[in-house]
Parts: sequence; structure tokens; C-alpha cells
Amino acid sequence: MNILLLGSGGREHAIARKIADSPQLSKLYMAPGNGGTSLFCTNVNIGVGEFEKINDFIQSNDIDMLVVGPEAPLADGLVDYLKKDNTNEKLMVIGPCLEGARLESSKDFAKQFMVANDIPTARYRSFTSENVEEGCRFLETLNAPYVLKADGLAAGKGVLIIEELEEAKVQLKEMLINSKFGKASGTVVIEEFLSGIELSVFIITDGNNYVILPEAKDYKRIGEKDTGLNTGGMGSISPVPFANQTFMQKVEDKIIKPTVKGLKNNNIDYCGFIFFGLINCNGEPYVIEYNCRMGDPETESVFPRINNDIIEVFKAAANKTLDTITIDIKKETAATVMLVAEGYPEKYPKGMKISFDDINENDIIFHAGTALDNDNNVVTSGGRVITATALGNNLEDALQKAYLLAEKINFDHKYFRKDIGFDLIDLK
Repeated sequence: MNILLLGSGGREHAIARKIADSPQLSKLYMAPGNGGTSLFCTNVNIGVGEFEKINDFIQSNDIDMLVVGPEAPLADGLVDYLKKDNTNEKLMVIGPCLEGARLESSKDFAKQFMVANDIPTARYRSFTSENVEEGCRFLETLNAPYVLKADGLAAGKGVLIIEELEEAKVQLKEMLINSKFGKASGTVVIEEFLSGIELSVFIITDGNNYVILPEAKDYKRIGEKDTGLNTGGMGSISPVPFANQTFMQKVEDKIIKPTVKGLKNNNIDYCGFIFFGLINCNGEPYVIEYNCRMGDPETESVFPRINNDIIEVFKAAANKTLDTITIDIKKETAATVMLVAEGYPEKYPKGMKISFDDINENDIIFHAGTALDNDNNVVTSGGRVITATALGNNLEDALQKAYLLAEKINFDHKYFRKDIGFDLIDLK
């Protein structure tokens, strides 16, 4: 099979590596890819939002399957665009249509969907600039901290958690009246704060059936002990110790099943990943958010634990036969440490040469923000640069290996958190 994978981050590198392991693969292309993916597949200089160029490439290169990594092209309607072209009738696409992608692209839509389908989530209301004062009064009915969410996509920056009521009112007005997050904050969801431990659960669905992938926990803050600014993710762990059989059965019965059923009842043709951002509140799972794609850096811990031929799983999703698939998961624990450029998530340098010291074929490295310079050297091109992932017999073993690997990867101004997963050790 000829496959085109859209994206350029660590998530896409992890998916690409899994696709490349399949004996069913003929040719793997990535658009645009990164410095690491260029080593084993063909990078294509096409942006994920260049729909016409993507379609032309599919036609001219006999692409059998398109796998969409990031959320933006899905939220912008790429799948719908491709389906309008009759020549793509046999193209298998892993990624939902525009309406399905609204689970992520509209916080208000997602909350309405959860309420309509009796899916446990935090109490909420949505507001616009026309009723901002009503929003301020709603804040007064809640206990601190206060959660404000921009309705639309805001590059992971559209959620504010604020301790003081008056500051929450100020920020609500900044979002609604002064467009703090642009069009994304034209509507703002205010919801009650849920206290507990977060985790990420993933499925692949064909619209009728689904398979559950390994769960993970990610670490979003730049500083140790979860301090400092939010980032795209500083590391991840899979499995999650508290996500035992009892808890995961609740997740499946109360969240996964009604979500898939709700999509079907709404006539939303959904083929692809669903990411459930959950919180464990005293043993009960609640949905914080949906994503219409895999998480990053969770994918870098999840995909190395999957034994299946991933092309076979993707084909079953496209053909609506996922009921024939059983996901085979490694028993080992996976730990992922994200190496970033100093200064991230604010200003940071780029173009720094990356060296790899004493790396062997068993080391698992996923590139995120890298590129090749004119001399074919791998250099930094983003804030989140590269991940070190390791499999171990237990959490401590996996973490030790991941941190040893992180020390083998070097570039100027390298930074990484040294406490990824430490909060979970006492929960085992």
C-alpha cells in the first residue's frame, strides 16, 4: 500500500514508525515530515492545510490511504474536501469529517454532545460578547479555581484556570470582548473545576465499532512538579497505574460507548481516532475534552506498546470491520521524555545542531521540531525538539532508560523535565 501521512511532529513520527513496520507497506510519504522522518520515508513539501496540493499528490502518486495526524486540517474540512472528488472513491482516510472534528474544534459543541448523551462532564455554560455580564454572574456561582475555555482551536493555549474571581471576570472579558485568542474565543465555555488526576484514553472507531488503545498520562507544564506555563506536553507514561480494569470498564460503559453511539445517532460518519481527555475524580471518570486525533506526546508512549500491524487496524477502520480486530498490547511500561529548546513555550532559539551519542538500534527516538540543514545535519526547528522513549519492565525501569537516552541526545540550550512519571510511582 502507498500511504500519505500528514503532519510533522513527534506524534506523526511515532505513527510513521509503526506504519513502516508493516509488511503491507509499499511506499510511505509524509507531508511535510521532519528531520527524523526523512531517514525512513519520503518527506513531501506540502503543508497540512494545502488541500488542493494534497489532493493532487494523492492522485499522482496512487495513494491508497491517507492518515491525518494533526487536528487543524480535520477541523478545516479536509476529509469532506477529498470526498467531493469522485476519483478518491477508493481512498481510505483515517480522520473524521468536519462535523466529527467539531468534538475538538468546538468546546461548546462537545459539551452539548456530552450532556445530550449522558456522558459525565463538568457543569458548564457558554457565553458570547452579547451576554458577558451574565457570564460574570455565572462565575460567582462557582467555587475557585475558575475554568475558561475558548470554544475554538487555539493551539493548545485557549484554556485558562484562574484562582481569583475578579481575575476570572477580567480574563472572560479579554477573551470575549478583546479577542484574546482571536476567533477561537468568540464563544467561551465556563465550567466548574474538577479535582483529580488526569489521563488520556484513545480509541479508533469506524463509526459503528471501536478498539481501545493503551491509555497514557501526559505532563503539560514546563516546570517540575507541574509548575510554570502550559506547553504542548513535556512527557508521557503508559500504562497509567490507577487505570485498572474496574476504572477502565467505567470509562468504556459511561464514556466510550455513548460517544460512539451518539455520533452514529447524529449521523456523523466518523472514521479515525478519538482522544478522551479524562479526569479521575475519586474513582469516577469525567470527560474534560475530546480530541479528534491522537495526543502528543502520548502517542510516543502509546504506539510503541501496540503489537498489531497498524495498517491492518487502519484498513479495518476504513472498511467498517473493526469488530474483527483485537488490539495486542505489550505488558511493558513506556516512558517518554520531551527535550525542548530553552525558553519554550515562549521565545527560543532554532537551528541548533543535534548530536546523538552512542545511540543503538533499540533506542526509541521520535523527532518533533527538527529539520535537515544544507549539510544534511539534523537541527532544531521548533520548541519541542525530540523525544526519548523507553520500554521497561515497570515504571521505574522505563523512566531510568528514558532518562539515560535523553542524556545521549544533545543540542545547545537543551532542557527537559526530570520528574516525568514520579507522581505515579506511589500509586502503583
